[in-house]
Amino acid sequence: MIIFRYLSREILLTMFAVSSILLLITMSSRFARYLAEATTGKISVDILFSLIGYRLPGFLELIVPLGFFIAILLVYGRLYIESEMVVLSACGMSQRQLVNITLVSAVLVAVMVAGFSLWLSPMGARQTELMLDEQRHRSEFDSLQEGRFQSLGRGQAMTYVESVSNNRKQLNHVFVAQVVGDMSQESVAVIVAESGQQMVHPKYGQRYLVLHNGYRYEGLPGNNNYKVMEFGTYGAYLTPADSSAAFTNEADTRTTRELLEADDLESRVALQWRISMPILVLIVAILAVPLSRTNPRQGRYLKMLPAIVIYLFYLGALIGVRGLMDSGKWPLMPGLWIIHVLYLGLALLMVNWHNLRLWQQSRRGRPAGVSHA
Repeated sequence: MIIFRYLSREILLTMFAVSSILLLITMSSRFARYLAEATTGKISVDILFSLIGYRLPGFLELIVPLGFFIAILLVYGRLYIESEMVVLSACGMSQRQLVNITLVSAVLVAVMVAGFSLWLSPMGARQTELMLDEQRHRSEFDSLQEGRFQSLGRGQAMTYVESVSNNRKQLNHVFVAQVVGDMSQESVAVIVAESGQQMVHPKYGQRYLVLHNGYRYEGLPGNNNYKVMEFGTYGAYLTPADSSAAFTNEADTRTTRELLEADDLESRVALQWRISMPILVLIVAILAVPLSRTNPRQGRYLKMLPAIVIYLFYLGALIGVRGLMDSGKWPLMPGLWIIHVLYLGLALLMVNWHNLRLWQQSRRGRPAGVSHA
């Protein structure tokens, strides 16, 4: 029991540290992407932290299994380097007992990952999609920011607004520049106005930017024949927002119960993926035990790179097969389960490799503990 508590504590604490570092790197990258979209006016700055919060379970669903796998390699590798594993073996601990102790921690982590994949991640994905869908349906008028040049009308015009009212209804000191005319003779029109506001046509629902008290300049750059027009009210049509893009797979936003009740291909594939995450944790836990075995003269990190490569191939195979299933090129059965079976077989083979060699040698008539030099 003392050994079990010691190993479990070391693995879980190391997993927490490794997962925290991986999560920080992932969230920083995603936050930078959202921040870039916010600076261009695609999404509002106010929802940045909400988006990251809702995406957090989805990040942890993939990060925690990797963090747990690396934690086992680090902890057991250190025990091999410091000869603690030799002491444990001398006290009667076998490879199978070490696997059983590791699986207890793996079950706890698998339950946590199952909570992410089956419940929290779909809920977060749904909330994220709702927020992003709301941002996609915002008018370009709503995305204007004070003191910044921004494109309007899908890049057909460039605008600058000195200030915007709190209710986003009134613009003050507006500058608009756009290209007018046909391809043979394009000219530039510049509009400067004291104020502006958005108006919706009561019959057709079309949106217009209505400017008040300003000037409109139109002409060819480099020529002196500009047309100058002073106006009290000037209206410009606003192009409808583009809401056709989708940010996530629709099945990823459904609850697990909805996936269980659905019969379509997309739902069945998404359900297999969610169940695969906790299974992944259990299999990589078995796989990490033989991969962590290290000779003190080799160094602790010698097997880290090939072990992580094996893990990435495992996860990449799951992602690749899921893509084939979504496109109908791979059947639902065996589906993702064939990848789990293959890697489970590999893990069991590596765990029992020494015993298999001893059994093979005994069948050939050599002493059980003797091997080739």
